[in-house]
Amino acid sequence: MTSIPEALLWCLSAGTAAAVVLAALSIRAGRRRADLRKRLSAAEEQNSATLHSNTELTARLRATEAEIRHLAGSRLPELTLALAHPHVPVPGLLDARFNGSETDQALNAVLEQVSDAITKERARVDAAAQSTLRGATTTIQALLYQLQTALQEMQHRYDDPNIAQDLLNADYLNEQALRRVQATGVVCGAWPGLTREDSYLAELVVGATSRLRGYERVNISNQLRDPIAVVARAVEPIAITVTELLANALHHSHRELPVTITLQQGNRGASVIVDDYGVGMHDDEIKAAMELLSGDEDLLLTQLGDPPRSGFAAAGQLVRQYGYGVHVEPSPYGGVRAVVYIPGDPLLTVLDESAQPMSVMAPLPHRSSVPDRSASMLPTGSATPPPAAAPAPQPAPAAQPAPAPSYEAPAQQAEGELPRRRRRKPVSEPDESAARTESAPERSPEETGTRWAALQRGTESGRAAAHSEPPRSPEGNA
Repeated sequence: MTSIPEALLWCLSAGTAAAVVLAALSIRAGRRRADLRKRLSAAEEQNSATLHSNTELTARLRATEAEIRHLAGSRLPELTLALAHPHVPVPGLLDARFNGSETDQALNAVLEQVSDAITKERARVDAAAQSTLRGATTTIQALLYQLQTALQEMQHRYDDPNIAQDLLNADYLNEQALRRVQATGVVCGAWPGLTREDSYLAELVVGATSRLRGYERVNISNQLRDPIAVVARAVEPIAITVTELLANALHHSHRELPVTITLQQGNRGASVIVDDYGVGMHDDEIKAAMELLSGDEDLLLTQLGDPPRSGFAAAGQLVRQYGYGVHVEPSPYGGVRAVVYIPGDPLLTVLDESAQPMSVMAPLPHRSSVPDRSASMLPTGSATPPPAAAPAPQPAPAAQPAPAPSYEAPAQQAEGELPRRRRRKPVSEPDESAARTESAPERSPEETGTRWAALQRGTESGRAAAHSEPPRSPEGNA
């Protein structure tokens, strides 16, 4: 039987062991709790980072969606407008964070592809439209030329002054329609439609003025030293150019204000200077006009405005094809000054006035008594007139009566051409230079028609008298 002290010792030993075990378990549990706390903290940090990343991704996704909506709703429409009007800016990105990123590159690639597609499609549609207009204007132009010829034949066929006046008015209206159709065709790449002979520059300018309403307001000053002419292939193109510049000057100036044309001769060419006293043009308008007149770029019909303004565009196409130049600037008189420069080589020549006299309706040159036949502005091999020796007067046949002092009606002339008549006096008479120092006065269509009708009535009465009177003896007695 165990004694009491031994039992106490055993109990104490058992309690110590239990305490040690409990202490060990407590330490292990503390370590586990610390480990759990670390894991929980790491999980919380990871969860926070994940939430932050998700927030950034959501914001970036929303910004990307906003950029796509901005591309479709603003940038692409503005790009379409900028292709037609280069001064219109195309908006950039909404969010600067995308600058240089893959998103920015992708959006720019979309803009470039859309721009290329629109440009190609616009060029294709415009080429088809120009082809259609070119064919239509060529056909209409040919019909108008036929109508012009028919009207001229009718003017010679009928003696009734009322019919003659109506035919003059119809021919004048036909000339207006022909000019519009011709300019439209040239813009679309058509040939001007006429081939003429070498023509004096002064005659060409007068022919250009006769195509316009308000031509009586045009004053022409001929400062040419030589009888300068435009070679045949360039006559009609230069006439079209001068006509369109005059049309612009007449349209943008008051109907009571004059338009001045000055013909100047230089060492390497000749110039036609058009000055008006109208409202003028702003700097941006002059810049746009010079772009059209330069002919450097291919034109689209949509660039001509609504309604289309084809005058400067047609002149620019001809400038590019034939090699002369057109410049527009503010005029010292407050309006616009337009200068057509025609180089001597290869577009100008000098004609022999004795063999091919200038029309009496052309403005007379202001030449000195000793003409300067400088040929530095002429192409090599061009014909030069003989020395200024006065030809002997040619006596008129005795059997022919003196011609009546009549003028050809302007409507009887082919487009850009003028009637040609021989001088009534020999050039050797001393008063010839004085008689030709003033140009023929400008006459309205009504005054011209009245004179033409009076001439026809006189001719008709003379024919009637010739048939009714008995023949006279050579001495003049009945």
